[in-house]
Amino acid sequence: MSLSSSHLSTTVVVVVVVEPRDQCRRASVPTFESTSSICFRGGLWSSELPSPPKLRTRCVGISGGRSVPEWTYTGSKDETFSDFELDFNNGGDDDDGGNGDSGGNNGGDDGGDKAEEKEFGPLLKFDEVMKETERRGIGIALPEDMLEAAKSVGVRKLFLLRYLHLQGSVWPLGFLMRACSMLRNRMLADPSFLFKVGTEVAIDSCCATFAEVQKRGEDFWSEFELYAADLLVGLVVDVALVGLLAPYARIGKTSVASSTGLFKGLKRSCAALPSSVFEAERPGCKFSVNQRIATFFYKGFLYGSVGFGCGLIGQGIANLIMTPKRSIMTSDEDVPVPPLFKTAALWGVFLGLSSNARYQIINGLERVVEGSTAAKRIPVVAMSFTVGVRFANNVYGGMQFVDWAKLSGVQ
Repeated sequence: MSLSSSHLSTTVVVVVVVEPRDQCRRASVPTFESTSSICFRGGLWSSELPSPPKLRTRCVGISGGRSVPEWTYTGSKDETFSDFELDFNNGGDDDDGGNGDSGGNNGGDDGGDKAEEKEFGPLLKFDEVMKETERRGIGIALPEDMLEAAKSVGVRKLFLLRYLHLQGSVWPLGFLMRACSMLRNRMLADPSFLFKVGTEVAIDSCCATFAEVQKRGEDFWSEFELYAADLLVGLVVDVALVGLLAPYARIGKTSVASSTGLFKGLKRSCAALPSSVFEAERPGCKFSVNQRIATFFYKGFLYGSVGFGCGLIGQGIANLIMTPKRSIMTSDEDVPVPPLFKTAALWGVFLGLSSNARYQIINGLERVVEGSTAAKRIPVVAMSFTVGVRFANNVYGGMQFVDWAKLSGVQ
């Protein structure tokens, strides 16, 4: 039996094969090659092809008491040989394996998706998200942005499970997880975020209290309102110091791309920056060296703004309390009332330069320790490191601020 097929060019191929039904009677051979081939190309005959074609066949049915190869079976009672498949993929029986474009172009994306799936779980679509939510309990409502993400691109399973677990926590954590997206996204990306915030607040409050008691001595209780004002401002600063550099979960499509206005391009650029200079890269979140350098200055600007604002409020409260007292009762040992705007400016510069650099380094060190084998096996290792490095940073930062204040003439 002879079959012929022509290339899209002027190539003609003649293939001589063994009778398929005899093949099926002897053995079910999935692939057999032609015994000879003649090629006519450009007016010249040639007895060679770059790669001999192969016919792929498999016996799948019976027609008239005889086995019929899959490529000959059309579902009718009569046998036909009109449909056949020639394989020119150099011996590759898999369509995907022989498709170089599919393997080459999508290899990097597939690898990135697999890495992200390994870390954060599979990507759940809307129906799967709703099923998981209903399975956890009635009355659980997902935030609007998570619902939109589930409808469009999907939500990672790990993020969904973490949210469903944390939103059911005791008050106020459960309430804040549902109401505050900034806290929610940081908790989803780093479950130890609250521990780091609590560590920073506790260490800073203890160090500030010890310094205030040593500084004020017997007048501590009479000037307690000043201490309380400093403590409250310090609390705000501590939360900002940790929160502004903390990694956060990027759920769905960012709304910045669709924003309009004068600063549209600037907002888009800032949204593409990493949360800190040393934030780990993940599939879909790749950062260039220029972006990491820009992050240092961008976060420095944010730190400086927080420092100036908190310094303005904190020193303003202190001056409002100190000025009436000094007008009623004065003493030779009284410290002059610090200038308001100069003190606020000092806080802004100090946080934008010194605190920014120190906390960027701390975040990088914590990332290295948390990614180590010892910390993954024993989480206490990472927690102990966080406490130790943040305590040392607070002590050094407090001493450095006193030096800066004396050099600037604020104290």
